[in-house]
Amino acid sequence: MSEPLLQARGVTREFIDGEKRLRVLDGVDLDVARGETVAVIGASGAGKSTLLHILGALDRPTAGEVDLDGERIDGRNDRDLSRIRSRLVGFVFQMHHLLPEFDALDNTALPLIAQGIEPREAEKRAEAMLNRVGLAERLRHAPRKLSGGEQQRVAIARALVKKPPLVLMDEPTGNLDPRTAERVLDLVFELAAENGGAFVIVSHDPAVARRTDRALELREGDLHRLTTSLR
Repeated sequence: MSEPLLQARGVTREFIDGEKRLRVLDGVDLDVARGETVAVIGASGAGKSTLLHILGALDRPTAGEVDLDGERIDGRNDRDLSRIRSRLVGFVFQMHHLLPEFDALDNTALPLIAQGIEPREAEKRAEAMLNRVGLAERLRHAPRKLSGGEQQRVAIARALVKKPPLVLMDEPTGNLDPRTAERVLDLVFELAAENGGAFVIVSHDPAVARRTDRALELREGDLHRLTTSLR
């Protein structure tokens, strides 16, 4: 059996609140295989986003180990973490985080340019990905001229354009109406099947979990396999 793409062992995260220590994550273990889709559900404030940030090298655990594609990422300096994120991780957040001064095409091309790819080639790949998510007619539109669903599709294109081994999604449909959310989820899982990378999707919505290969619940600081099928 091959090594998992992502492996976390004993991940703990504490925050200081005045004189109190707040333990949000308490010894989390997680393996994610290449090509696997995993949902992490839980109540608001359970620590889902904190876990995602640690898995994606946006935050450091207080204790524990994280390996991504055979590379240990906990305890690394900021420069190393930035390099790891650029090479191995794609992010989709609930709030899109598109740069307002750039249009859809430029927002999507930015991760490629950051990797040193020549701008013309980066734009070519970005255009192909935006076409793939159904935005061929919106390439030169600024984020403010796009609907919420269109902005989220740009965010998905931006995350996938560099074909990262790991894609992390934090409440990707949380700000969308049900019909748009369903269309975005259709797109996510279609692209997940084509991309071949691992997808970890944080959500409070059981409908998201029903569509993944495996669903876990984060409660009391640890992950638990859901005993009742959501499918």
